[in-house]
Amino acid sequence: MTEHTIGTQEEWLRVAAPFWLVLALIGGLAWVVAAGEAWDMGAGPGTMGMTFPFFLGMWVAMMAAMMLPAIGPQAAGGWVADTRTRSAGRLPGVLAFGAGFLVPWAAYGAVAFLVLSGVGSLVESSPEAARWLGVGIVAVAGLYQFTPMKRRALDHCRMALHASGVGSLAGDLRAGVVDGAACVGCCWALMATLISAGVMNLTAMVGLAAVIFGEKVLPRPRLVAGIAGAALLVLALAAAIDPSLLSGVVPDEMPMRMSE
Repeated sequence: MTEHTIGTQEEWLRVAAPFWLVLALIGGLAWVVAAGEAWDMGAGPGTMGMTFPFFLGMWVAMMAAMMLPAIGPQAAGGWVADTRTRSAGRLPGVLAFGAGFLVPWAAYGAVAFLVLSGVGSLVESSPEAARWLGVGIVAVAGLYQFTPMKRRALDHCRMALHASGVGSLAGDLRAGVVDGAACVGCCWALMATLISAGVMNLTAMVGLAAVIFGEKVLPRPRLVAGIAGAALLVLALAAAIDPSLLSGVVPDEMPMRMSE
């Protein structure tokens, strides 16, 4: 874990725990929303009939669920390092950081909606091409896990937020946006696999959340990234043989739910 300016690791964890807990609780609430919708809708190709506003709201909820519990140590590092911020009065700053962190992911979601709309049309017009597109997306995501770009972004994602980035709501919000953008650089390929697996695929969401938590929190992040990359490459190979493994790029016989 990154070194911090106060005492021992146990001391740091004690002081940082409330900040981490706030983000984890928000993530937990987001899981209730996202998992409930995913359970109702199931996994299917394209946008599954969701309108853009509904999709974007669901996407942000999904990102909050998968990301916020994992960024606690990084985010808390800055607040703990600055002795002025160690109080319950920092709760607005925690919320501002979390909101800022989700802004780049919301922008990613807008792009994802356009891509998913195209993929949905491709599944209907050319299922074979859609199948291989899905396999290719998973394979690229697996390979990306081993690239220098991934390693650099992952290193940033594990750095404690610098104390100069916090202390005011504007600073907290700005720090969240910057770190959220770095997180997009780290995890964009992982999230792209939802195009292949189905954007509301609950199993895929849980698996991705586990990988993200491991990469950001566990002691050996590159090992976690490598294992995830290898697993994705195996999945791509298996899906080339059995297309049904990728629900997001195979025709859905079930009627799609039209969301308001």
